[in-house]
Amino acid sequence: MTPDTTLGAPFDAPTPEAAPCVAPPAAFLPSSLVAPLMTRRTLLRQAAILTGGAIVESAMLGCSLGSQTHPATTTTETYSFPTGFLWGAATSAYQIEGAAREDGRGESIWDRFSHTLGKIVDGSNGDVADDHYHRWQDDLDLMQSLGVRSYRFSVAWPRILPTGAGAVNAKGLDFYRRLVDGLLQRNIEPMVTLFHWDLPQALQDIGGWENRDVAQRFAEYADVVYRALGDKAHSWLTLNEPKTVTTVGYIYGTHAPGFHDPQRAYVALHHMLLGHGLAVQAFRARYPDAEHHIGAALNLSPVYPADAADGTAQAVTLQDGFENRLYLDPILHRQYPPDVTAALAGVWPSNAVIQPGDLATIGTSIDQLGVNYYNPLVVTAGPQVVNGVHPTTVASWESIYPTGLYDLLLRLKRDYGDLPLYITENGAPYQDTLNADSSINDSQRLSYLHDHLVAASRAAHAGVALRGYHVWSLLDNFEW
Repeated sequence: MTPDTTLGAPFDAPTPEAAPCVAPPAAFLPSSLVAPLMTRRTLLRQAAILTGGAIVESAMLGCSLGSQTHPATTTTETYSFPTGFLWGAATSAYQIEGAAREDGRGESIWDRFSHTLGKIVDGSNGDVADDHYHRWQDDLDLMQSLGVRSYRFSVAWPRILPTGAGAVNAKGLDFYRRLVDGLLQRNIEPMVTLFHWDLPQALQDIGGWENRDVAQRFAEYADVVYRALGDKAHSWLTLNEPKTVTTVGYIYGTHAPGFHDPQRAYVALHHMLLGHGLAVQAFRARYPDAEHHIGAALNLSPVYPADAADGTAQAVTLQDGFENRLYLDPILHRQYPPDVTAALAGVWPSNAVIQPGDLATIGTSIDQLGVNYYNPLVVTAGPQVVNGVHPTTVASWESIYPTGLYDLLLRLKRDYGDLPLYITENGAPYQDTLNADSSINDSQRLSYLHDHLVAASRAAHAGVALRGYHVWSLLDNFEW
């Protein structure tokens, strides 16, 4: 199979062994940023100072990658971000809200899944989580104290429509109205995500995303939220990480709804994307003005060759198709990548599922794209994904490679044009350790965020239309 250069070529980057690491400048932000006891909270507060395109000169003191620090030569570089760049933080409803059975909220697939014996390692669930539903004002005050300019949150579908359709739960809408009003009072811009995995269980009971009707139910739900919040919230995202739902929820079975069936997975994917397109159309009908913006948040991974063996380049192209083009191309090019659909022969949806006009709907024009970045992939000709090439966080699947973010952002510009991009998730879990005064020594996470911000700055200077950065996550939360 030859590389498909028309639908998105593989990443043109050095092999992992030869790739330079991104060094943290000592004065990338004010000098206190590199103090050994600096916390992620202070990082976010001081990062907000850069809003407005401030330029800061810095001396390279070391090459930091995760917890590894290497000797370095001293150089001077300048980093900056565009005027108006939004520094933000992100959360999702099920992971922080709690109040799972209060004020008319219906059951979601994650309520059912997390309460099923053996599904969650420690038996935890999101019934209380961070209790954000009750403590939201304190959480917004915390955001204001940090200098957060943008807050990306998700609306819980079952809190608005307890059975996924039909009667609207006014108390649920009122919560999000109060939340948006509170954000604006604190000069924080809302970025609203409509679906962050918490499908109403009542819709799952009729087939979930495998049922084409659920795509229409999603658009109807979206329009309810638009009407309630759209006069004040101008930045919207339809879906969060459909790839994760497809692969982890339907193929690996370790996320809700917990299936192990590729054939069902790609039917669900198509209907999720169809729901996205229908929701964008509903948004366009309600808000045709240029002030309102909508898109989707995709988790994307640059793919690199493990070696120069015969067949490795083709393997990289195909893996890139599975990881990236399968989601980018229908939304931005109105087609599924043919090399990927050919590789999925036997499980790819039939014409009875992918109906005439569907791809035009899915490809309804969007205004922005959310990029969730956590890891690159390295593949052999096998094709086989090679583990252990880069250091990892506590999440063993998360490889620390900041240059991958730079490569990814430039690739999006090259293959998909100058669509405004927001980093909607980027962050790292580490085991907390305490300093002598019992404060948290957050040096590993500080290093991670610092290096990825440097990569983002480099991409912005290379011409990428990067508009904002949202750290994951504002709060420690229930982890899926």
